Amino acid sequence: MTELDLPMIVTEIAADMAAESERGQVADYIPELARVNPGQFGLALALPDGRVIAAGDTEVPFSIQSVSKVFTLALALGRHGERVWERVGREPSGDPFNSIVQLEYEKGRPRNPFINAGAIAVTDALLSSYAPREALGEILRFLQYLAGDDDITIDPAVARSEQETGFRNVALANFMRAYGVLSGEPAKVLGVYFHHCAIAMSVRQLARAGRFLAFDGRLAPHGPRAVSSRMARQINALMLTCGHYDGSGEFAFRVGLPGKSGVGGGILAVAPGQASIGCWSPGLNNVGNSLLASRALERLAERTGWSVFTAR
Repeated sequence: MTELDLPMIVTEIAADMAAESERGQVADYIPELARVNPGQFGLALALPDGRVIAAGDTEVPFSIQSVSKVFTLALALGRHGERVWERVGREPSGDPFNSIVQLEYEKGRPRNPFINAGAIAVTDALLSSYAPREALGEILRFLQYLAGDDDITIDPAVARSEQETGFRNVALANFMRAYGVLSGEPAKVLGVYFHHCAIAMSVRQLARAGRFLAFDGRLAPHGPRAVSSRMARQINALMLTCGHYDGSGEFAFRVGLPGKSGVGGGILAVAPGQASIGCWSPGLNNVGNSLLASRALERLAERTGWSVFTAR
């Protein structure tokens, strides 16, 4: 098999995305995100040999939003194991990420950990072991460790913006508390939730942070272990089936890789054994996933042949 020229592929995809006229709409319901320039795009691959191949706006920090749910789930599973699934399910929702309808039908138990209600329940699980400030510190340290970069921080303006406008999330938390799914005080749980969604990272940092999912729980094929192999496989399975809300099936169909999106325009994708991929462009499609990042990842999968559905 001919060796892939990944630097050329990444550079060409970034150039193609820069030339796109259709860029989607930024998440204007969060005031701080509404100010982000939609003309930006970045793509980075973290490879087994430690290299990062990147092109575009690769060093610009952006709000990772729901991509943070991958990392809080890993922490909660590490802390509580299978007990996490008593609070939250593992099935695709088929509804928007902030829907309250399903909660009523299912007695307050969220369908999966990547919709907002599910991530709030996972955050509540973390708070059973930590005080709010300690929980945020643990989440941030975990991300810094995974990425090998202590410069990753929380954007306080974005966190404040979410707290001031996140009324639907307040409703979700109180609804779950009414059913006993949330054990902590909703205001404290939401404070941690809003802040971990406001973590800011570049695509280069994001690609490096996702390496443990590409390399069976390790930071490199023979590197230090971050989580168990079983946990990495479970998280990848949920990313494939639930990582793009009610656009998850379309992403799996077009890209064929586990991925988790955020309304800040970022997507973390995983080509098992090949690369961890960070991609970002702020404009969203009609289901809340980055328009250009989704297109770029589809193009990357086509050019490389990477897919969980391809025999190797």
